[in-house]
Amino acid sequence: MEDYEVQFVDRSEREARFVVQPITPAFANGIRRAMIADVPTFSIDTVRFIENSSVMFDEQIGLRLGLVPLTTPPGEFQMGEEVTLSLDVEGPETAYSGDLESSDGMVGAADDKIPIIDLKEDQRLELEADAVLDVGKEHAKHQGGVAVSYRHLQQVEVVGDAGEFDDDDPQILRGVIEEQAAEDAVETGGYEPEDGQLVPTEAFDNDLTNRYPGKELEVTDVDGAFVFDVETDGSFSVDELVVEAVGTIEDRAAELKESVQL
Repeated sequence: MEDYEVQFVDRSEREARFVVQPITPAFANGIRRAMIADVPTFSIDTVRFIENSSVMFDEQIGLRLGLVPLTTPPGEFQMGEEVTLSLDVEGPETAYSGDLESSDGMVGAADDKIPIIDLKEDQRLELEADAVLDVGKEHAKHQGGVAVSYRHLQQVEVVGDAGEFDDDDPQILRGVIEEQAAEDAVETGGYEPEDGQLVPTEAFDNDLTNRYPGKELEVTDVDGAFVFDVETDGSFSVDELVVEAVGTIEDRAAELKESVQL
């Protein structure tokens, strides 16, 4: 099996930018689709209202509850399993996602401060809800990867000095560059010029003339290298999302191999 190199440019619990190589465009798109559609998350599916004296219809509240991200520990539950949550808030008060109480400590609101409804004096909302484990290709509310994209890693080559009378127009580039002309670059955004370094274009305001002032440049795609930008809704970490997504691809490949050999 071919080895892949992964380099992180930015990394936090819910957001990350990383470079994977060598891979094909088809494989890069397969990873993106798997992160969006194939990694299961819990989401509220059924709501039983005990009391709703608010100004909002049951269906509207149910829709809002379905969009609340719920923590989903990988590998702890089977597809289709359910967890029950309850909510009981009386006005004057705002009902938040953090007010949801779960029957399982591993599953709960990923963010505590998502507003559900503002209750006035003498208004009350009491309900029970069943959250089910399913995947994004069945319904968008199960998409744990809320923003997943990829693009080619790009190299910048200095081909000469800018002409004396050349226009001083910005040269806008978005994504990540692999520094290959460090001797001609200036430090921007805290990134010191260094050959082979991965530099996000935001570091120089996406304008190559800030990084390479007075230079004529040529930008090319790095063959087989793709930059992924990934953000989760809090159901799990970026690391868990990526690992689980790649695992689904591996499982499908093994299933296909087994079917072909029958």
